Amino acid sequence: MARRSLVRAAAVLGAASLALAACTSDNDDSSAAGDTTTAAGETTVSTDCTPEEATPGDTPVTTPLKVGTLLPDTGSLAFLGPPMVAGAQLAINDVNEAGGVLGQPVELIPGDSGDTTTDTANATVDRQLAAGTQAIIGAASSSVSLKVIDKITSAGVVMFSPANTSDQFVCYPDKGQYFRTAPTDVLQAQALAQLISDDGAQRVSILAMNDPYGTGLAANLEDNLTEAGIPSDQVQKIIYDPNAQSFNAEIDDIKNFAPDAVAVIGFEESAKIITRMHEVGIGPADGMAVYGVDGNMGNALGESVATPLLDTMQGTTPLTDVGAEFQQRLTAVNPTLIDFNYAGESYDAVIVTALAAEQAQSTAGRDIAANINSVTKDGTVCTSYAECLPLVQAGTDIDYDGITGKLDFTDAGEPSIGSYGKLVFDDQNTLTTEDFIVVGG
Repeated sequence: MARRSLVRAAAVLGAASLALAACTSDNDDSSAAGDTTTAAGETTVSTDCTPEEATPGDTPVTTPLKVGTLLPDTGSLAFLGPPMVAGAQLAINDVNEAGGVLGQPVELIPGDSGDTTTDTANATVDRQLAAGTQAIIGAASSSVSLKVIDKITSAGVVMFSPANTSDQFVCYPDKGQYFRTAPTDVLQAQALAQLISDDGAQRVSILAMNDPYGTGLAANLEDNLTEAGIPSDQVQKIIYDPNAQSFNAEIDDIKNFAPDAVAVIGFEESAKIITRMHEVGIGPADGMAVYGVDGNMGNALGESVATPLLDTMQGTTPLTDVGAEFQQRLTAVNPTLIDFNYAGESYDAVIVTALAAEQAQSTAGRDIAANINSVTKDGTVCTSYAECLPLVQAGTDIDYDGITGKLDFTDAGEPSIGSYGKLVFDDQNTLTTEDFIVVGG
């Protein structure tokens, strides 16, 4: 794909990617199911499990479908809210224009998730459960999702996140009621390893923050690099405390290892790390091949590091080329939109929910959940609600390929295919998207 600038349509990667930490996980959530702590204090997440499956009810429910949103109108991720809210609303519009669900209009009940510093999400969920919602789209933040997932799933309501990427949810005891359209970080590790190995790296240092996001992504990246042919003794993995005053010792260890590529898996502290790497002559502007991830690959990093220290730094972030037509339809819903990140994922979450309800011939949350995975794979391909609805009504097994492309959900209720932008900084510390990397399936 030809090189293209990260215009405002994808500029949220600049303002947001340092905050995409919240779309993965925070330090205070390491106690979720499947988490362990090594003797060295390294937090890891297990994804080796048989995911729980939803149990449908005995009697179908045919009352109108109510879909709530648990998306950030306030808090540290408020800038991520508008495109996701617009995506959900556009999907509701399309569903209702095509005939609704079970012949009835779908109602959207908006709600704010806030962030982890408030109890906004709990209050929103309480209100939406009281209103009879059968599915809730959100949260954007994995940390927020972990605060309310038990309440939602125990109520037999579908929880469907458009932005959670943390591995913590793969094995979470969610009664089969939790789903996401954002690909897990297991897939991001594959994309990043492909990028690094395709560039010819033979000796790689991985510097990762110590939380389930950082250590999980680092462990998967290490495995994928060795699978790509790099000997295990040529891969160095260093786990650091993101709250440390300096990262000099870790960076000195990397310099002594003498790698030809370095992967930095972190958040806003990545600015200090890159600056220190330059001070010892191993930064991206010094000729070292340096790679980042969704937690740090954004223009916000460019603004935090002196020019041109990020020049040639590459990385990955979940990103789908949704196209100009979809963006135009979103701006018709919200003319003030300047960013579109996770709008496609929000749209698809609503469409998949509606199709699952139609296939179940029931709007009960447990019935919907029992049908979500199946409408995304192994059937007749259709790409819109209007196209899919008559197929479902005719009893046809469908495979919905949405705005974000092929989904093919796994048993854990998440895409088995991930699309990632290949991002590159130039000598002005400005980020561009050079290509897309699709992995999984």
